[in-house]
Amino acid sequence: MKNSLDRRIAGELEQFRKDGVYKRLNYLDGPQGPRVRMEGRGEVIILSSNNYLGLSDDPVVVAAGKAALDRFGAGTASVRFICGTFTVHRALEEACARLVGTQASLSFVSCWNANEAAPGTLLGENDIVISDQLNHASIIDGVRLAKAITRCQTAVYRHADLADLEEKLRAAADRRTRLVVTDGVFSMEGAIAKLPELVTLCRKYDAILMVDDSHATGVLGTHGRGTAEHFGLVGEIDIITSTLGKALGGAAGGFVAASAEVCDYLTQRARPQLFSNALPPTVAASALASIEVLEASPDRVARLRDNARYFREQLIALGFRPLPGETPIIPVILGETAAAIRMSEMLLEEGVFVTGFGFPVVPQGQARVRCQISSAHTRQDLDEALAAFRKVGRRLSLI
Repeated sequence: MKNSLDRRIAGELEQFRKDGVYKRLNYLDGPQGPRVRMEGRGEVIILSSNNYLGLSDDPVVVAAGKAALDRFGAGTASVRFICGTFTVHRALEEACARLVGTQASLSFVSCWNANEAAPGTLLGENDIVISDQLNHASIIDGVRLAKAITRCQTAVYRHADLADLEEKLRAAADRRTRLVVTDGVFSMEGAIAKLPELVTLCRKYDAILMVDDSHATGVLGTHGRGTAEHFGLVGEIDIITSTLGKALGGAAGGFVAASAEVCDYLTQRARPQLFSNALPPTVAASALASIEVLEASPDRVARLRDNARYFREQLIALGFRPLPGETPIIPVILGETAAAIRMSEMLLEEGVFVTGFGFPVVPQGQARVRCQISSAHTRQDLDEALAAFRKVGRRLSLI
């Protein structure tokens, strides 16, 4: 017998289906790669993965995870401060800090947890956090949580609007700590934060800068060290959060990288870390191996950059108008959510898996299919995907 909540939710789900915005899950039947086996469809080219460096099925990365499973077992069976911290966690955190250019880092079971932990642990009622309008949902929730827990002030500045940010920083002169938070790469647009200007503003107003580099770690900079390396600012960012679930192996996990004092304080006080089991050792080991592969093979980053440039240029040549940018996130704006979902479904019929996004993930009227390129894609992969885009684009009268 359905209760009142079940009935209400069932009605809303039915409306999703009528509006053409219901999201159907596609089940993969093999490892993540440039081509994947999809249940009921066979092999498809994947343009919806965050596997930017092709490391999720890399033999070295997989072998490291298997070895850790044998050495450490399936899991930690405890939270970290009791007896759930293994030596592989320390090695991983040293590697994360080394990669992004900070004194220390602290791992979490996800970057979502990291983004919840930092503001809510580091701020108090005399402080303020100021967030970019288009920041990731995890940052938005982290800011809301910080306000609820600590009663700190919160503010949102218009996306990438430095004048608006400066106005809010000036108005917050009486706050003990001013924390500015931004994505390094904005996941739905592929746009890069104006990091040099943000650093300058934060120094001018004695503010702390926190950058979520989830879509930049392993992607931007000559060696894949992220947004800071892209702008020549390695070592200049106060707090960096990032993920181990995208370019760095793709399994799970995230981290906060900052000064030794900040990371130690989070170890002592961050509730998402204190009351959650640590990363499974196999995940920690595969992420560590991913960082080591990246450090030894920066050519993967160069190949990623070349693949993204080629795909973007060819889409434009076909008559599409992807958002401009220089990252492997290439959104094609279609307008309404139903149109994005429809194009996604038609591309899948042609053997290309690319996801359509609509409201509330993106603003009303800005629905899109978001292409994500990997260094593991071959030119043949990309050309076959482009042929599918041409065919579907013509059928939908988009080109």
